[in-house]
Amino acid sequence: MNAPACLGPIATPTTPSWRPPPGCWDTIFHVLGPQERYPYAPQRKYTPPTATLDQYFAMLKVLGIENGIVTHANTQGPDNTIYLDAVAQAPERLFAVVKAGADLTLEEAQRWHQQGVRGARFAFHGMSGATLDHEAFEHVTRLLPELGWFLQLHLDDGVLPDWLSRLEQLPVPVVLDHFARIDPAQGLDGAGTRALLKAAQFSNVWVRLSGFERVSRQAYPYHDLAPIVQALHESAADRLLWGTDWPHTGHFDPHRMPDDGLLLEALVQCLPDEAACVQVLRTNPRRLLGLPPWQA
Repeated sequence: MNAPACLGPIATPTTPSWRPPPGCWDTIFHVLGPQERYPYAPQRKYTPPTATLDQYFAMLKVLGIENGIVTHANTQGPDNTIYLDAVAQAPERLFAVVKAGADLTLEEAQRWHQQGVRGARFAFHGMSGATLDHEAFEHVTRLLPELGWFLQLHLDDGVLPDWLSRLEQLPVPVVLDHFARIDPAQGLDGAGTRALLKAAQFSNVWVRLSGFERVSRQAYPYHDLAPIVQALHESAADRLLWGTDWPHTGHFDPHRMPDDGLLLEALVQCLPDEAACVQVLRTNPRRLLGLPPWQA
């Protein structure tokens, strides 16, 4: 299979103008390779360069963020070893979200929980070439309540309206990646945006304000997403998350490769004040992960 090489992240991101307080979270990032140790899936759409945990922590230091949720990427296939290994290197700073199949047993999931796993991701957006495994989805969603995990969805373009009733009925927290891939060019009245704002009213649905450069039709500072972030904040301030999505796989145009520092800057510009930023970056992730409220 032809899987062309995609770009790696910007090596030295911009230092944001606002410095987050201690205890903040990047709720989605990936580690990749090296392939000799962690082979990529043969059936993948692109081949990203190695992205190590040390590189990631160097980026976080520039942003002033301490903690992260390392998340399954479809380039890795069904193997979760790389994510469990990452958490084992820094268990005081990291949790993991993994890929889970129809063969997952409760006993194995409980072992993963002890290793720092707190969520299962189903990523079936077209950019990854993956499709939804319905059997696995039904099986895993039955296991999640007993584990206390959340369900993470990277939906395909335009499907959110058809998922609304299903989302509301799921018995676990559901995190929608990357603004649920709505089209901001349609504005607040677009079908996708209306569906996202409706989903955000469900008490079990969380929205990750990530992938600004993937979702926006504009360059930084992604002004077309600002009214959507503000509308989400008005209705679901306690269920908004943020993440870098480092190392931003699948980019081939260097002009679209985001600067992680400016991604944080874009979030800060969209939110009304510092208290809202702290809620999205520290308070909400701790609650999703089942951690006690922050104490200095």
